[in-house]
Amino acid sequence: MTTDKTTDETTDKTSQHIRYEHDRYGIVTLTLDLPGSPNVMNTDYRTAMATAVDRLEAERDDITGVVVTSAKQTFFAGGDLDALISVTPDNAHAFAAELAAIKDQLRRLETLGRPVAAAVNGSALGCGLEIALACHHRVCLDDPALRLGFPEATLGLLPGAGGVTRTVRMLGVQAALPLLTEGRRLRPGQAQDVGWVHELAADHDELLDKARAWVLANPGAVQPWDTPGHQVPDLKPLDPASYDLLAVAPAVLRKKTHGCYPAPEKILAAAVEGALLDFDTALQVESRYLLELVTGQVAKNLIGTFWFQLGELKAGRSRPSGHAPYRTRKVGVLGAGMMGTGIAQVSALAGIDVVLKDVTAEAAERGRARIAEALGERHATALDRITPTGDDADLAGCDLVIEAVFEDHRLKNTVLAAAETAALPDAVIASNTSTLPITGLADAVPDPDRFVGLHFFSPVARMPLVEIIRSEGTSDATLARAFDYVLQIDKTPIVVNDSRGFYTTRVFGTYITEGAALVAEGVHPALVENMAKKAGMAVGPLAVLDEVTLTLPLQARDQAEPGVPYADPAYQLLDTLARELGRTGKADGAGFYDYPADGSPKTLWPGLAERWTTPDDAGVPEQDIHDRLLFVQALETVRILDQGVLTSVADANIGSVYGIGFAPWTGGTLQLINAYGPQAFVARADHLADAYGDRFRPPAVLRERAGRGERF
Repeated sequence: MTTDKTTDETTDKTSQHIRYEHDRYGIVTLTLDLPGSPNVMNTDYRTAMATAVDRLEAERDDITGVVVTSAKQTFFAGGDLDALISVTPDNAHAFAAELAAIKDQLRRLETLGRPVAAAVNGSALGCGLEIALACHHRVCLDDPALRLGFPEATLGLLPGAGGVTRTVRMLGVQAALPLLTEGRRLRPGQAQDVGWVHELAADHDELLDKARAWVLANPGAVQPWDTPGHQVPDLKPLDPASYDLLAVAPAVLRKKTHGCYPAPEKILAAAVEGALLDFDTALQVESRYLLELVTGQVAKNLIGTFWFQLGELKAGRSRPSGHAPYRTRKVGVLGAGMMGTGIAQVSALAGIDVVLKDVTAEAAERGRARIAEALGERHATALDRITPTGDDADLAGCDLVIEAVFEDHRLKNTVLAAAETAALPDAVIASNTSTLPITGLADAVPDPDRFVGLHFFSPVARMPLVEIIRSEGTSDATLARAFDYVLQIDKTPIVVNDSRGFYTTRVFGTYITEGAALVAEGVHPALVENMAKKAGMAVGPLAVLDEVTLTLPLQARDQAEPGVPYADPAYQLLDTLARELGRTGKADGAGFYDYPADGSPKTLWPGLAERWTTPDDAGVPEQDIHDRLLFVQALETVRILDQGVLTSVADANIGSVYGIGFAPWTGGTLQLINAYGPQAFVARADHLADAYGDRFRPPAVLRERAGRGERF
């Protein structure tokens, strides 16, 4: 049924933030149009929604139903993170009152006694989805770019405006938990499959038509949870069939979070406890758990880094100003190995033509074949953009060249010089080196101002970061073009100055060598790996060492201090394993772990414990292991910042998490110090230095900052 969308003289003139339009069929359309873009749940929203709901209740007898939609490109973006990060135990009471008011407004809307439909015209995340779920029926625009979901858990929060309570009652605990705890963002069709959305619409007119038609056809609509006798589908009080879920869910969650992230655990608690209570009491339980989270440190770490600082970087904080945006058209990638093919793949997916060059056309073709296998048939167009070759002449027309060959200075200089002569005269020339100083590599080209480092991380397709390294001669124009390319391929750029190992490789090196040092001191290797995960690291240091090969840190150390004997127990351990015992890592089937030839799961090599572990783990407490693995990285970051290699806190925090897997719950290496408290951090670092060595001794700049009470 198509309804007349014209409105009468009752259009609200008092609150333009939520427009109130009453049509001739008695349908009121509430159009969310808050100041700025997009819509967020702030003071303006609360005031406007209060006005709208008051009027709906006052005019109820003249209303057939309600449609809620948005004037913005997005339906509703979520909560006001500026306000949320400012909530403390001291002002939590005021926040609780504001939250209660928001929930009351949505509750009054869904119990108005009239059908309410949401016409979701754009992405509805967090609070936006909570508004939609408070409507009896949800029609969503079938736009492939549109997303619905609850990302709150990724920022240390929970959906506190009814999202947990309504989703659990709608879907059941088991189906709701992954959606609530993992921050999944669903496309419209997926949201319809899980039950968040009832209908899809092809365009904006059909969206409103379907919403209005449903309102007219369902005058007695009520929410399922307001129907007498309603129960959560898979969790009923005193029902033995529910016991397995209650017993297993916490263990499954703890296995994923390792106790570092309180939000998923609070979501589980709110979901289960709320499911056993009446709806309105469940809303109160949800609010109490949100209060615990929003006043906690982990939420502030995550919001500060992954919302505000990440937003700054993507907005171009580290990009030189005064240079017009540039879109790379054709990139030449030198080397068709793992890194080169990864760079070629992400570039082609971004719509950039790629020339993939190796020493022979056959080697380049093998690289393209690996990309084809990774992409599958769905991305045939992207694959068509990749031209394999063994001839430098095919690099003609490239406005960007990225070298991705072995970490050998002479080899890199040779391939770079040849490629530079074939590419466009103003092409940006880049190296993907992870350790070699960029200034030295720039000697390979006649114009060092066009040379820059682009350090990708493995696997390139999955890792979100690119570390841009500015050499002594890199021009602002070159840096700006490199920055734009990284954004073009949908990666996050950080910018650092030149130094051996730059930022991420130096910090990464401290993590893996600290893991080796713990084993060398007598700590059981299994305890080292498990404590790393408990600290929030994605992978244990010994497993990482096996991946990169045990010879890599040895080679890096030999280059830094040629001819100097190994005094550090960590390097003595690595030297013994790699050079005496031939256990060089995963590639050779043996390192810290054994890798069975039949493909069965890897296991720690028993010889480690037999040869190095002491009966009491060298008397090293678990908390010391935990702190050593984190503190050693944070302290190295401070040194790198002090040396001017790093130039911003945002680059440090985002780079540490996105590049080397530093514990995300901390918000990054420098935010760890902020959260711990600079003075307390310095005191703890001094304790570790006294017990385990001067690598934990805080640098003077940190000691001075702590003395002034300054945070990063």
